[in-house]
Amino acid sequence: MKKGLYIFCLVALALLSACSSSPSEAEQRKEPEVNKTDDTSSKETKEPDKTYTLENDGVDESAYKEALTPFPTEIPERIITTSVPITEMLYLLDITPVGVPTSTNPIPSEFDEIDRIGSPMQPDLEVVTSLQPDLLIGAKSLQSSLEKSLEGIELETAYLKTDSLEDLKLSFKVLGTYFNKTEEMNSVLSKILDEENELVTKAEGQELPRVMLIIGTSDSFMVMSENSYLGSIVKRAGADNIATSVLKVEDTYSPINMEDVAVADPDIIFVLASGDHGASEDMFKKEVESNDIWTKLSAYKNEQIHILEHDIFGVTSIMNVEEAMTRIADYLY
Repeated sequence: MKKGLYIFCLVALALLSACSSSPSEAEQRKEPEVNKTDDTSSKETKEPDKTYTLENDGVDESAYKEALTPFPTEIPERIITTSVPITEMLYLLDITPVGVPTSTNPIPSEFDEIDRIGSPMQPDLEVVTSLQPDLLIGAKSLQSSLEKSLEGIELETAYLKTDSLEDLKLSFKVLGTYFNKTEEMNSVLSKILDEENELVTKAEGQELPRVMLIIGTSDSFMVMSENSYLGSIVKRAGADNIATSVLKVEDTYSPINMEDVAVADPDIIFVLASGDHGASEDMFKKEVESNDIWTKLSAYKNEQIHILEHDIFGVTSIMNVEEAMTRIADYLY
């Protein structure tokens, strides 16, 4: 009798435990379904991004401090630069260097009388030495080449990133802070941040277009990732760059695999081409004619293949970045 009562109690206790736990288990089973719906909706439209201000400008603080470190303690009087983007920054900060690079890319006309020191990768050492500079500021991407060219010369150097929209803001903030040009710096940064905010506002509630970015060389075309200047602007606009999302490229510029592009089927294609800096628009037309996969893409069928000017979109330029963002927004939205 006692044994039967003991078994009965155990069964009753088990039933009570099962009843009390079943609601929470059912709720747990429902959670993944809700999350899945949220993930899907977030991919279809551009959600509002945070608004940038001078106090919250989107510049990575640790990268900013690291970029300031190589600059000498005492502010130099005689500066030379081997970078066109940095030349533009110095101009906007009302800083006049004693030497600027020799380049086919435009330099502010106010600097026409300033000595040219040669190419960004291999400056003329005789000219550099004759100018007796206190500091050379170059592009971070060319640092190794420049240091080889400058072997044997005692010269303070500092290198700044100039490859993307984020790099432009960071490097400009570094220069403005270091040279105590806060007023000039904030004036320029405010306009850029306002344009970025406008770019995000235009994208709110919009469907995310699938975009492919192409750059033409003298004999071929390559796909551009978000690490490129144009790619960074498209990313800020909220568009889906298939180089990252579908093609999974790791380099800034990668060969085009048309079979993969056909699978990705971009809505919009931007072609960065210039007769002076690689492939021309005519060369791209011949490329399309030579491979019928191009004509099967949605971007081709909907007349959404756009040829972009190299001067505006091909050169990292703080003087043209506002126009570049405005025009990309017009294409996308």
